[in-house]
Amino acid sequence: MSATSDAEARKELSPGLKLLIEAGPLLAFFLVNAKWGIFVGTAVYMVTASAAMLASWLLIRRVAIMPVVALVFVLAFGALTIWLHDDTFIKIKVTLINALFGAILLIGLALGRMWLKLIMGEALEMDDEGWRKLTLRWGLFFFFLAGLNEVVWRSVSTDAWVNFKVFGLLPITFVFAFAQAPLMQRHMIQDRKDIQDRKDEA
Repeated sequence: MSATSDAEARKELSPGLKLLIEAGPLLAFFLVNAKWGIFVGTAVYMVTASAAMLASWLLIRRVAIMPVVALVFVLAFGALTIWLHDDTFIKIKVTLINALFGAILLIGLALGRMWLKLIMGEALEMDDEGWRKLTLRWGLFFFFLAGLNEVVWRSVSTDAWVNFKVFGLLPITFVFAFAQAPLMQRHMIQDRKDIQDRKDEA
């Protein structure tokens, strides 16, 4: 592979652009829902989420598997919401996608597969113990989000649930992700020599 190809393969979005692509569709969902309601908001969410995925692909020529799966759920449950005129579908989408991610991580961990390492391994080099702990934490956290969403959408109005989805779930996820920094730091492999040394010790 040429140096140019290597550089393209390693190309990353800037933090600001990454945040815009990830949070932009949610913000559009919130704003449109506030003015025109959940069904128009859902349609806009479907369009903007698709546009964000396309933009990510055009900018760095790759997309991660989890956002792709999430987009499939957005399109499928968004279509059901609009077609059947029932906002229950877009609400339970959050529950199902988080439960799915949690199940994939925890079942994989039980089978000796650390799927999180497969997804994030290129950007983060940790020893296997670190990956196991991080996978367990994220798996449990996804189930926590699924349960929390179930409690909220069944307890509050649709507008309140939209506020929770945009201004509750996203900040909670960011806080949880930042809280994993000490764990990742403890298990970080500093260089390739460390990787080989740890393999030799095993």
